This record gives sequence, structure tokens and C-alpha cells, in this order.
Amino acid sequence: MPYEWMPTDTPGAPKAELHLWPFRSLPRRGFVWIMGMGFAMMLVPLLAFVGSVTLWWLLPFALGALGALWFFIEKSYKDGEILEELVIRQDQMTLTRHGPRGAFHEWTANPYWVTVEIHRSKGPVPNYVTLKGNGREVEIGAFLSEKERPKLYQELTETLLRVKSHQ
Repeated sequence: MPYEWMPTDTPGAPKAELHLWPFRSLPRRGFVWIMGMGFAMMLVPLLAFVGSVTLWWLLPFALGALGALWFFIEKSYKDGEILEELVIRQDQMTLTRHGPRGAFHEWTANPYWVTVEIHRSKGPVPNYVTLKGNGREVEIGAFLSEKERPKLYQELTETLLRVKSHQ
């Protein structure tokens, strides 16, 4: 699961803390392999033209394709640099979203008045999970898979009930 509940056993620590991030299907090590395989696959057909003028006509297109592959995979990594942190204290709940290219958003509310909602089909994605409180409704974990969001909803609901019962 691309989220984890942080341990909060120490005195004075938050009642609950959750970190969420997008799933990365291609780790950096895999990126190196993909680029190497792409280079090898481009090299095989070009070997037939070694020593001819045609090689110099094909080489810019081959290098352009490798450059485009590099660019778009790097763009995917940059767009996936999202971290959502939910910190639940006795009297305050804070959701912080660190987005790509330095984007930062923060939402705070009293956990006693916060409700967790799941929109099975009316959200931008199926099983859309939101937190509602302090006059606003904010999304949480929209980048999670369709099967992970209901589990997140259940865990958030249980955690909020536990925090509210200790007030």
C-alpha cells in the first residue's frame, strides 16, 4: 500500500499520523534498464547502416526517440512527487499536501467536527475519499487505486472515531 500509519506511542505525539504517496511502478533502477534496453533496440537496426550516409539521416531520429523517452519518464517522476501528511491531534487535524514542483496546500479543522466521506461514483475517480470540516471539503488519497481508497476510508473512519471517543 502506498500509505502508512506512523507510530504515535510517545507522550505528546499526535493521536494518529498518516503518510500517503503515489505508487511507483518503475523504480529508478528500472529506469536505467529501460533506457539501456531502448538504446540497444535502437542500435540493432542502425547497425545495418554503419558506413553509409543513411546512418547519419537515421541517427537524429533514433537519438530523438531516446531523448523523448528520457524526458517523459523524468516528467512522470516529477509529477509523482506527491506526499500527503495527515496529523490528527486531540484538538486539531491537519492535512498537508506537498505536490510536484514545490506546490504546497494545507487544511486544518477540529477532528470532532470532521467527517470522512466516500463518493462511490460521483467523484472524479471511483471511491473518491474526502474529509469535510471547517467549511471545506478536501480530497485525500485521490492517487490511490480504486481498491485502496475504500480501505483508506474505513481506516480513517475508525481512527477518527477512536480520537473522538477520547475527547
